[in-house]
Amino acid sequence: MEMIAGQAREPGRTPELGRIPDSALRRGVFLVPATITSIGLLSGFYSMVSAVNGHFEVAAVMIAIAFVCDGLDGRIARASRTSSQFGVEYDSLSDVVAFGVAPAMLAYAWALRPIGSLGIGVAGLYVLCAALRLARFNVQTATAVDKSRFVGLPVPGAAMMISGMALAYSYFELDSPRTLCTLMVPITLALGGLMISRVPYPSFKTIRLDKRAQVELVIAMMVFAAMLFAMPQLTAFLLSTAYVLSGPALLIRGERMSAKVPVLRPVANPKPHDTNGASLEADTARRTRSLREHQPEHR
Repeated sequence: MEMIAGQAREPGRTPELGRIPDSALRRGVFLVPATITSIGLLSGFYSMVSAVNGHFEVAAVMIAIAFVCDGLDGRIARASRTSSQFGVEYDSLSDVVAFGVAPAMLAYAWALRPIGSLGIGVAGLYVLCAALRLARFNVQTATAVDKSRFVGLPVPGAAMMISGMALAYSYFELDSPRTLCTLMVPITLALGGLMISRVPYPSFKTIRLDKRAQVELVIAMMVFAAMLFAMPQLTAFLLSTAYVLSGPALLIRGERMSAKVPVLRPVANPKPHDTNGASLEADTARRTRSLREHQPEHR
């Protein structure tokens, strides 16, 4: 047996130099989706800062960046099999900021400010609807049967609608605050209502990238990519508008969602506790005993 760098090596076996431990590698893979989620969260925060400072186009672009991050983190987590409950909760909190608060602040600072308190109320209702939509999604995602449909307008889709409108307003160099405010009040309320509704919306999570796509789909994607490169503001507005209208179109066509899943069901208590707290004391004693049994011998 040889000694190499203070370590024993068996004869005929080459040392593995520079190998990354599996635990460190897996920890790094887990950090990738969380990092992308953090970028989306910070993009939403910077969107709010930009909206307050009057940089509405920058605020809209930051929401678009958060939208891209929201699509990437989930796909990377599923592809690398690093999905976790922490990632789900963190992503949901990030969505509240990036797609709930940030678009509401953009809508208020950009269009709803002239009507004062009424504009604050309209923007606040949008935030509430976004939070309720995310909470309902978290409850129903485990029991959803049809993975190809969303129940209600997804929060990122509503945020991109507001972002796309701001980008299109800047693209056409419009300057009509009164008309803008008159249009944004019903549009913002309608987006909030669609989020908490049961209108079916298409989901793209079931699309398999490893399967061969149809020629028409490939051509359409190339056309959209060219439009996005040539006219990004207008293309973002058109795509977001088409997606928002796709839900009512499916509803008019006769498509309905499945039976309602209760979202306000009570949480069952896993352990009954008596009036003397005996169950709590027993649980504490059991955990203390377990800690003593697993303490290391050498301190």
